[in-house]
Amino acid sequence: MAQVLRLMPKVTDPNVLVELSTADDAAVYRVTDDIAIVLTVDFFTPIVDDPYEFGRIAVTNALSDIYAMGARPVAALNLVAYPARTKSLDMLERILKGGADQAVAAGVSIVGGHSIDDPEPKYGLAVMGLVNPAEIVTNAGAQPGDHLILTKPLGTGIISTAIKKQCAPSDIVARAIDVMTTLNAASAEVMKRIGCSACTDVTGYGLIGHLREMATASKVGAVVYANRVPMIEGVKDLLDLDMAPGGTEANLEYLTSSGAVVWDDAVPNYYRLLLCDAQTAGGLLIAVRPAQAERLIDELHAAGVTEAADIGTITEDSNCQIRVILG
Repeated sequence: MAQVLRLMPKVTDPNVLVELSTADDAAVYRVTDDIAIVLTVDFFTPIVDDPYEFGRIAVTNALSDIYAMGARPVAALNLVAYPARTKSLDMLERILKGGADQAVAAGVSIVGGHSIDDPEPKYGLAVMGLVNPAEIVTNAGAQPGDHLILTKPLGTGIISTAIKKQCAPSDIVARAIDVMTTLNAASAEVMKRIGCSACTDVTGYGLIGHLREMATASKVGAVVYANRVPMIEGVKDLLDLDMAPGGTEANLEYLTSSGAVVWDDAVPNYYRLLLCDAQTAGGLLIAVRPAQAERLIDELHAAGVTEAADIGTITEDSNCQIRVILG
């Protein structure tokens, strides 16, 4: 995508406060000195069998970009692709019901949308959020010495592949759905209250891929302690059954071959796959000053974000390289 996006014209409107040049989670447009609009869009094919839960997951995933920017999602448009001529509309009704219920839970109004006939179902949202321009959080402010806080466990991409191959135990599927339908609203509220240097959410490029975007935008490096990174219980067993999705393996190959990440020899392969696993509706990755890191963790736990963990630090590195060690 970088090769394609480099052809996009440079944005010159001074009211565009955040655009695609830093690979941030959403765009930000200033309306007044006190109000800016945050815009994002996301949709994908089903990753679980239950259409209702798929709808909830898709909405959670789309809203996550808004939370990562320190903003409040307020309105959204449905994006639907569905084989209406060949499949029952009952499934689509369940997808949209799940999405609508999750939007209501987030305080977001779905005010319209667009649909096309397509052989493969797809669902997501175009979302609008609001933020004070002075309170925007981007991925470009990380500073050497910052601690890296991750708010959700990893492994949803691996579990989704196991679901497709009918190899995922029901308890692991239920846990993955719980993770993927947990809104990042509470994490974002705590992050804004405590303050942070930078933030991104962890989705398709995996933890290391999105950390690399943060490092590049901030012109810093990072160290990640692999054994501090939370994972969904049972994921290692699925990796032993060769359940890593193609996207995860592609992430690992690209990040390693490009030199974006250096793996300590002691880091086993399952950790490398986990840290590059293509997530859906993943958690927030927050860079915070050392003096605030422990308080941020404590308040996240108190807010119900029980698996939030301190997984690494930001370093001085003009090459923006990420080093992964066991810790």
